[in-house]
Amino acid sequence: MALFFDAGWFSKRLTALNLQKDDMARVTGWTPEELALVFKDQKEVSAREVEVLSALLHASPGEIANRCGISTPVAAQPLSAAAQIDHLQKRVAALEAHIASLEAALRSR
Repeated sequence: MALFFDAGWFSKRLTALNLQKDDMARVTGWTPEELALVFKDQKEVSAREVEVLSALLHASPGEIANRCGISTPVAAQPLSAAAQIDHLQKRVAALEAHIASLEAALRSR
């Protein structure tokens, strides 16, 4: 079990899914500064953030908790309807932003 934030694993996972660190920040609601603190293992990741990252990165909540350095993995608990809607809205916003960046890159070629 990891006892620190596994920045390498998260970076590789993001790359494998064609995502950026900004996508992590967007779906969790982190500012750029908070994201930097998470990657430096100076900000604790909450249970809700574990759930959101689990969905974004297609990994179990236990895997995310482990990779975040949470010593006791978060038990899988169903999100409330409001939390599910919030999560889905953030996920859609992250995907739309990613698509927009891909479209911009294609136009600039």
